[in-house]
Amino acid sequence: MQRSLNEIAQLTVDATNQPTATEIPRILIIKGEVPEHLLAAIYEPMVGFVVQGSKTISIGDHVIRAKAPSYFVIPTETPATARVSQGPDGEPYLSLGLYLNDNNLLELFDDSPNDPGNETVSPSTFASDATEEFVDAWLRLLRLLRTPKHIPALAPVYEREILFRVLTGPQGWRLRQLCLVGGMASKIRRAIRKIRENYAASIDVRQLANQSGMGVTTFHRQFKQITGLSPIQFQKQLRLLEARKLLVFSDHSVSEAAFKVGYVSASQFNREYSRLFGAPPALDASNLKQLEIKRTPVD
Repeated sequence: MQRSLNEIAQLTVDATNQPTATEIPRILIIKGEVPEHLLAAIYEPMVGFVVQGSKTISIGDHVIRAKAPSYFVIPTETPATARVSQGPDGEPYLSLGLYLNDNNLLELFDDSPNDPGNETVSPSTFASDATEEFVDAWLRLLRLLRTPKHIPALAPVYEREILFRVLTGPQGWRLRQLCLVGGMASKIRRAIRKIRENYAASIDVRQLANQSGMGVTTFHRQFKQITGLSPIQFQKQLRLLEARKLLVFSDHSVSEAAFKVGYVSASQFNREYSRLFGAPPALDASNLKQLEIKRTPVD
């Protein structure tokens, strides 16, 4: 397996510490030292593969600890914070991401053995050791970077194999949840979209539960199982992430940013912002602006 991992590292030698898109659809690469503020974001549904180093993702009370070579599944849009570390021998952090495509996943699900696998696993998020078959599927996919004209024909085949390895592995139950269109996961995803579209408005959990066809208690439990956060926590982190963007990339004052994202209490905003990002809003924004200046290339 190490030889395959080494070849993957060679194939991604030009990647940077920014999410690097490739000619292969839905594939992103991140390599090197990544500032923590760039890792605080809305994570889209994906399979993440840590090739070198390690990554820790915090989603509410749940933590994904992924040490290379391992993979994890984020089944739905989720606000999270993270940090990465280089490998024990100094090799740079390297991870690959495959964004989930619902249609591809449903087709694969229909063609896969009806095996419940590890659906009884309780943690909301966790990482699993990468198998040799999983790594080899990624390697075949990335080799297409050398022959781009083969991507349209072969990339879907290798993507399908990667998803199959996940579906039949320890985290297959997470993908299986997404494939059950009438199940809880699809209803929670619709509720998530509504929260994201109206994150600055007051949230009515009872209304969301009714629209999802669930009781409030069931809705709350299912929402947290799938996202790692309660509906209120989910909205709060959305608001704080958006406020951080306003503070760093616009001229909004702290109070203006707080009110724009839906807070009515500046003191509550300061307290919750500091708890999530580790510093008061004004200080955090000032520090990040300095980092952005350093990162911006000079002509």
